[in-house]
Amino acid sequence: MFGALNRFISRLDADPSAQKPSSSGAYGFQVLRNVNTDLALEPWFDFVIGINGRTIDSADPTLFATEVKNCAGTTISLGVYSAKGQVIREIYASVPHDQGLGVQFQWTPLNVVEDVWHILDVMPNSPADVAGLLPYSDYVIGSPEGLLTGDAGLGELVEEFTERPLRLFVYNHEYDVTRLVTITPAKNWGGEGALGCVLGYGALHRVPASLTEPPQAPGETLFDTGVADGPHQDSTGKSQDAADFLVPANMPFASPTPPPPSSGAPPIGKAKKARAHHPPPAGFDDYFKEGEQKSREADGATTPKPGNSLPPPPKGPPKAAD
Repeated sequence: MFGALNRFISRLDADPSAQKPSSSGAYGFQVLRNVNTDLALEPWFDFVIGINGRTIDSADPTLFATEVKNCAGTTISLGVYSAKGQVIREIYASVPHDQGLGVQFQWTPLNVVEDVWHILDVMPNSPADVAGLLPYSDYVIGSPEGLLTGDAGLGELVEEFTERPLRLFVYNHEYDVTRLVTITPAKNWGGEGALGCVLGYGALHRVPASLTEPPQAPGETLFDTGVADGPHQDSTGKSQDAADFLVPANMPFASPTPPPPSSGAPPIGKAKKARAHHPPPAGFDDYFKEGEQKSREADGATTPKPGNSLPPPPKGPPKAAD
């Protein structure tokens, strides 16, 4: 048994799909701009690390461009590393005859997307609150004012722009959108810090995978029961329209007229509804009889007999001795 378990563990270790890819020391062509709407590549987040089943290990862009031109008129496969969830996927793209892919790339290390800052708690009336930063769903991924490198990269940029507007690229993973936020760091806003928010940095605060569905807006259906709209059925199996099935409580309606009584029937209002008596399940009678017999035996064992009963106590207070 242990031999089979060891083989299973070694198979998991050898399976690249069962391991999370590491960006340490790896490079790829980072997507800077994409004007091809048919190609699912996201700027900044996606890196092309392979083409047609081969890993790209050269920084020479002409080799990559030559491979793309050689596949003109056909379909190529691209291995893409995504900073959202740190996963690798494969996409297919059609290469036109007279033009390229419509994407601008740059040879970049994959770990540059690890320099992100997770917005945690946001203090009321703070510069972060005024700028519209959303707690626990926003991530600062960069700034047009300068590079953000290392744990202290954002702090150094904030110190430089104190009391001045600072532009930040902020990604929201709930809505899967990136926006440009302008914030003015200040130290005299009435709280702690120049931004007024708690920041998370490191492996536990990387950009997660985007949600498969956007969050539900008020009034939208959260769960789909899978039942098609149609007439309802009652307990007898007969179809029942929705208008008859749901009746508003404040809707006035006339009570139905009762049918005329038949001859020889008792007057309306004096007839009593017969009660349905259901026989007890089989075996319960014997169970109750056995319990009653045990109860009688217990009473007979504990109840004193009349002949051995103690005399009643004397009435009145005891008399004093002469």
